[in-house]
Amino acid sequence: MNLKYRAIRSLKDLHWTNFIWLTIAGTINAFGVMLFMYPVKLYDSGMSGVSMLLNQLTPEVYTLSLFLVIFNVPIFMFGLKKQGFAFTVYSVFAVVIYSVASGFLTEYFPLDTIPESPLAGNDLLLCAIFGGTLSGIGSGLTIRAGGAIDGIDVLSVIFAKGLGLSLGSFVMIFDTILYVICGIIVGSWILPLYSIVTYYIGSQVVDFVVEGLDRSKSAMIVTNKAEEISNALSEQFQASGTIINAIGGYSKEDKQIIYFVINHFQINKLKKLVYEIDKTAFISLYEVSDIIRKKQITHQK
Repeated sequence: MNLKYRAIRSLKDLHWTNFIWLTIAGTINAFGVMLFMYPVKLYDSGMSGVSMLLNQLTPEVYTLSLFLVIFNVPIFMFGLKKQGFAFTVYSVFAVVIYSVASGFLTEYFPLDTIPESPLAGNDLLLCAIFGGTLSGIGSGLTIRAGGAIDGIDVLSVIFAKGLGLSLGSFVMIFDTILYVICGIIVGSWILPLYSIVTYYIGSQVVDFVVEGLDRSKSAMIVTNKAEEISNALSEQFQASGTIINAIGGYSKEDKQIIYFVINHFQINKLKKLVYEIDKTAFISLYEVSDIIRKKQITHQK
């Protein structure tokens, strides 16, 4: 009864607009893989790459769509406790859309009979670039919608910490092993090497889609004139900062730190404004990948 109650309660965390984005993401990912990578035997990252390899080694009845579901869905269910109900539902939905869209594309284009991309021919570099880009867009949109389109993300969350690895390092090691195995099996290193190019492009596009082109910067300003600087910043940028009381590590004097978020184009203006008020101020800048406000959380719910 308790599990049933929690499942019903978790349904409230799902939002219909996310399913629309996941449908778009899964379809885009299928276009990238099926129209550029699959025909020329380039390999995707993670479970998608494993599925592509097994599809090449098994009879035609075992389709890529089938392997995508077989490998990804159980992994997402296995990671349900760590990742949460909403994440699992979104991820399974994205994988199913990816699988179904891949099946439709296979029916529409003779991908099993032509050894080249319908759009880029035999140009492996073009296939790597456009396949990686579209795959990265699909994966990035899936993450923004609250899920993941490949089970390797769940495996990295579950096992990376225990192995003393970061999530990115776990995925990189997994894909490196995968591409080495692919090279040994196919007897050529050209396709695995181009697959590494595809993976790199895809990972960069994922970062771009998830975090955006114009990452924000957080500024930590150590000063004795915090109130004056804070008022000037608020007036100039139409945003408020946070003042934190502190003590100088060497001087033991009372200090104040202003925490303020800006974009890249505002850095020089911030420096000029701060040093006009306090020439002894200390400024440090850090990358901010995302900013979450209360109204955004309320809207998502």
